Amino acid sequence: MDRPRILIVVGKAHQTLRCTLKQLLNRGGYHLIAEAEEGLQALRYARNYQPDLIIAETNLQGINALELGRVLFEDRIAPILIIVNGSSRPTFVDPIQESYPFSYVIEPLSDDKLFPAIATSISYYRHIRELESQVKSLHEKIETRKLTEKAKGILMKQMNISEAEAYRILQKQSMDRCIPLRKVAEAVIINNDLKEIPRKDNIK
Repeated sequence: MDRPRILIVVGKAHQTLRCTLKQLLNRGGYHLIAEAEEGLQALRYARNYQPDLIIAETNLQGINALELGRVLFEDRIAPILIIVNGSSRPTFVDPIQESYPFSYVIEPLSDDKLFPAIATSISYYRHIRELESQVKSLHEKIETRKLTEKAKGILMKQMNISEAEAYRILQKQSMDRCIPLRKVAEAVIINNDLKEIPRKDNIK
């Protein structure tokens, strides 16, 4: 299994945290692909490198970790794991829990806290994307069925044939032309709609 690709975001003022985080990631066998020092830079890196996870401290220049996480999630770029300082816990943990599906880990960092948080963040994000894909696929199937039913009705009326015969015609066109059934149905519907548009010379 490929090692998760990690992008870390830690400000210049927190070099100790950066060193600790890099040591832990190295010990855990993770692939550190890039380091950023502020939010907007991290967003650019995330779009370019497509990491499996971004690990960011809370207080970043440009945009903070919550705003960064919101953009990352809404644009479906990558999940974020936010490092929360003990003193800032009430300020950041509550918004994290109430808004987007962000994960967080509280300092001081250690193997037994960081590694499970990384695994959970990546797994949960992938689960969300899988569910979204399933919903999209289901929606497309429903739309295809609706279009197919409409196209069958048009062929049945135009050619005075049964529903089964109309469906076979659609299927044959799909196979002969190597295009999806939905595209064939859309073509039948569009062609029928064009026929129903009155010609200019018929309009008084």
